[in-house]
Amino acid sequence: MLSRPQVKARWTVGALSYVEDEPDDVTPPRRRPERPALRGVTLQPSRLRVGVDVPWVTSWTSEPVTGVGPCLTTPGALAVRQSERPGFGRPVYSENHHYRQRLSVLRMLCPMCGRATATGDRWTLTARRRTAGALRAQGLGGALPTTLADSRVLIDAGAIAPLHKACAERSAGQCPHLSADEDLDLRPFAARWLVWPLWVEVDPPPSAPAQDLPPVAAFLQLCGVTDAHDRR
Repeated sequence: MLSRPQVKARWTVGALSYVEDEPDDVTPPRRRPERPALRGVTLQPSRLRVGVDVPWVTSWTSEPVTGVGPCLTTPGALAVRQSERPGFGRPVYSENHHYRQRLSVLRMLCPMCGRATATGDRWTLTARRRTAGALRAQGLGGALPTTLADSRVLIDAGAIAPLHKACAERSAGQCPHLSADEDLDLRPFAARWLVWPLWVEVDPPPSAPAQDLPPVAAFLQLCGVTDAHDRR
């Protein structure tokens, strides 16, 4: 049985993939079978609707972290695993669900509604324009191709996948945190992007033999790649 990971504070970054012009026929993930209620806990369905009142990517109190293991969102690497029971209990707006976040970046799914975004309808609200050189100066050089010039302008979206424009506008108007952000900027996302995992170190459970565990992916980071250069 997997144990809940004991997360350390130190995070590292490593390159995962480089994507250009993702096809538009990406379909949203199939609904997984409902999980049984947590032992000793009765889960009540919320009146809040997932993908309408609460972002699809948001965690709920019914979805505890369950451990680490293989995941289709991180081929060849371990990932933080988490129960899936959206719509039960209370939404934890400050926490993204680990699996749904990684899936949203990998498949370009709108973090608000959970459906695929298409070329021409991918928008960001909080991403910032930064040069490749600026990211390398912050120690993220390992995640960028060496052929990418320091002057190349990137759209640093952090761990937030692009939204449909309609979803972005609704989020900006309804979310108190977003509406209070003076730097909010609705802009189209790039047609090319870089993806890499945000790693976290975990300790094995006390009952396990002493061993060095490989880094574990918690979330996926996303940067759009533009054709612009900033040579200042």
